[in-house]
Amino acid sequence: MDHLFSIGELSKYQNISKQTLIFYDKIGLFRPAYVDPNNGYRYYSSAQIDRLDTILIMKKIGFSLKEIKEYMKNYTIDSSLTILRKQLTVIEQQIQELRMIQSRLLHRCVQMENARNYMETETAVVTETVQEQYLLTQKVDEPYRMSEISIATKKCFAEAFRNHLPVFFQSGVIVPLQRIRTGRYTEASTAFLPIEKTEGLKNLCRIPAGTCACTYHVGDYLSIGRSYDRLLDYCDSRGLEILSDSYEFCINDYLTTKDENEYITKILFYVRPTQDD
Repeated sequence: MDHLFSIGELSKYQNISKQTLIFYDKIGLFRPAYVDPNNGYRYYSSAQIDRLDTILIMKKIGFSLKEIKEYMKNYTIDSSLTILRKQLTVIEQQIQELRMIQSRLLHRCVQMENARNYMETETAVVTETVQEQYLLTQKVDEPYRMSEISIATKKCFAEAFRNHLPVFFQSGVIVPLQRIRTGRYTEASTAFLPIEKTEGLKNLCRIPAGTCACTYHVGDYLSIGRSYDRLLDYCDSRGLEILSDSYEFCINDYLTTKDENEYITKILFYVRPTQDD
């Protein structure tokens, strides 16, 4: 038993759990040099420490256990260069994806910080110039209830994640103006995710730069009618012709709060002065 380490000693030296070493043994990745036939205790030789180091480093680099097991069957400088160069490409792709996620999270945080100012002053309605935007869309099925809207939104997220599309971590809906004018404020026709311009998408919708009348609704979605009434009154009182359906952008929603009273939705119409003005 000289020059052998117990599983506890090896676990301590390598900062790895005994359960992990047992698992590596079971899958044939790293087996002990000796197993006591009387009690089943595992022991490892000093020569095996380098092999375990290699496994742990390969795992840290990002290789799967299956890939590591295959790699370690017979590796040379040439085979190592090939597989490590390949992994560099994988890591670069992961870095780019993380950078994209970072920018999306920053965008969401800035929106939430700006919108939080409206928590106490939600009655504000403003006219502002918006920039061109692109939306990944999904039609909402009849009868256009919250459940159908939720399903359409989830289909958008599923498509975005499946195809690694550059969406922002935000959702929204389009509500036809005709429905709003008849008090059907929550009957959205389309769910969407804001997205960077992406070629080849059939369900990509472009909304142009232009002048919009905007307000923020604070509270649960079913109470959004009061904010639409406020927005419609604003347009009527200032002689603004509404040119579009409504676009609703979720600023603070179920992703960022459990309290529906803290929900914040940005509502906007494209507008222009009426011809008489």
